Amino acid sequence: MAVVTEDFAPTIALEGARKQRGNLTQARIRWMVLAVVLGLGLVGGRLVQLGMTETDQTIEGQTRDAITATRPPILDRNGLEMAVDIRVPSLYAEPRRIIDVEEAVRKLRTVLPDIEEDWLRNRLTGDQGFVWVKRELTPAIEEAVMRLGIPGIDFITESKRFYPAMNEAAHILGSTNVDNQGIAGIERHMDSESVALLQELGLARGNALTPVELSVDMRVQHVLHEQLMDAMTRYQAVAAAGVMMDIYTGEIVALASVPDFNPNEPATALVKDTFNRITSGIFEPGSIFKTVTMAGALDSGAVRITDQFDARYGIRFGRYTIDDFHGKHRILALPEVYKYSSNIGTIRIMQAMGKENYRAFLSRMKFDKRVEFELPEMRVPTVPDSFSEVAAATASFGHGLSVSPLHMVTAYAAFVNGGNYIAPTLYKRDIADAEPLYERVLQPQTSAYIRYLMRLNAISTGGSGSQMNKAAQGYRVGGKTGTAEKVVDGRYSSNKVTNFFASAFPLDNPRYAMVVMVDEPKAENAQSGTTAGWNAGTLTGRVIQRVAPMLGIAPDFSEMVDQQIVPAEVRQLYPEGF
Repeated sequence: MAVVTEDFAPTIALEGARKQRGNLTQARIRWMVLAVVLGLGLVGGRLVQLGMTETDQTIEGQTRDAITATRPPILDRNGLEMAVDIRVPSLYAEPRRIIDVEEAVRKLRTVLPDIEEDWLRNRLTGDQGFVWVKRELTPAIEEAVMRLGIPGIDFITESKRFYPAMNEAAHILGSTNVDNQGIAGIERHMDSESVALLQELGLARGNALTPVELSVDMRVQHVLHEQLMDAMTRYQAVAAAGVMMDIYTGEIVALASVPDFNPNEPATALVKDTFNRITSGIFEPGSIFKTVTMAGALDSGAVRITDQFDARYGIRFGRYTIDDFHGKHRILALPEVYKYSSNIGTIRIMQAMGKENYRAFLSRMKFDKRVEFELPEMRVPTVPDSFSEVAAATASFGHGLSVSPLHMVTAYAAFVNGGNYIAPTLYKRDIADAEPLYERVLQPQTSAYIRYLMRLNAISTGGSGSQMNKAAQGYRVGGKTGTAEKVVDGRYSSNKVTNFFASAFPLDNPRYAMVVMVDEPKAENAQSGTTAGWNAGTLTGRVIQRVAPMLGIAPDFSEMVDQQIVPAEVRQLYPEGF
């Protein structure tokens, strides 16, 4: 509408402003339409691009088959599950499909607040086909993430190893990594044998693999682990470990070492001092090695079970004199040398055999090489290639050399099974399968002598196995103590010791050998001590008292059976016994 007055010309200017506003509005509309068209074009183009994108069949360099491959269940000798696979969701992203990275980061952190923001942003940015965001999640988290509806975010179902018994058989089983590959223990050994090949061929994806049966009895394993944990508390020890072996088949029935770790959380295996002391720890064995010296000397014929040895005075080597811990300072019969754990008598027995022959016997018993065994966590003993006079003397009672408890239990098995060395195994093996593997290292009569000496040490007055025998009454256990001083700052320490008890049972018809160790024990009370009989010995007795019934061994308190273990020549010469 035009405005007309007498003093002014018609409002041309007003009409121009209206036109200008109209032109401006039309321009804005055109720009908006153009912007909408461009936006729709970009979105459409992006959708076409995303639609044309091929799905990457690999995840960070690994095939999907490898990621989702399963492992066979691991069972104990009675069919109890020790390790199984479970299916778990894992979250991954396809960065090149993600439209708004910032929105994705913000939404994901509402469900997974522990993921660092910058890390996640970098993870989701780029043109990669697959990146892991977080693996092995719970179904609840999977559902919460799915509700977020973020393009380019999805789940893949993986296999995760689960160990129902947690720590109890940790050092046997080992663990797997996040890709379900064995990285320690029998899991790693299984990969080296066959599982990795099955996975590579794609035969281990979604298929029911044949279970792997181990020689371990989880009932015995539970008791051993429980008692080792108890020993850590009872004796304020820094570590404890034990292993039990079938002396005829070589089957390991139980093996535990504490502190240990939870195989369901493999990172806990990296905590200090959680290594397997049975296989990958080597120690000066102390006096349990005297049984080795006795076996070698008796088997060589250099000494007889009824021989006597002068233990009245210490033995000098240059400036040093080796004496007895609790010296009797008299002539000792061979069984007394063993029972009183006489260093002097043991040295004289070794010297009768000769140090070269003694060193050769250690090789026969494989103390200078790796034990054939499935676990990859193993150490080779440190045994000198040759002995000086003093080195041979100290080695005869377990000093100056280091071996693993697995070496010792394997040797003790041969000592009491009639003299046949059989390599230990974690897989089931019957006697018929084991016999072709036997390697004779002792004569049967020598084995009978050793059984007698071990039982004597448990039942006679003054024997270092008496504490053990009290705890395992009725199961006819015998064994030898070993108290080894630890080296601290280059010198042997009398305050820090590693204690051992090597045993076998039932000695009238032996079937099992066992070695336990307690590292740096303290006295349990004012009436007890720190030597092996007080801790490693009683620990052995407590374990056997509980597991023997599980293994089908009935208690028998008949003293006549013990008398039948005594060699005839000993009864004739020493009818009163020792």
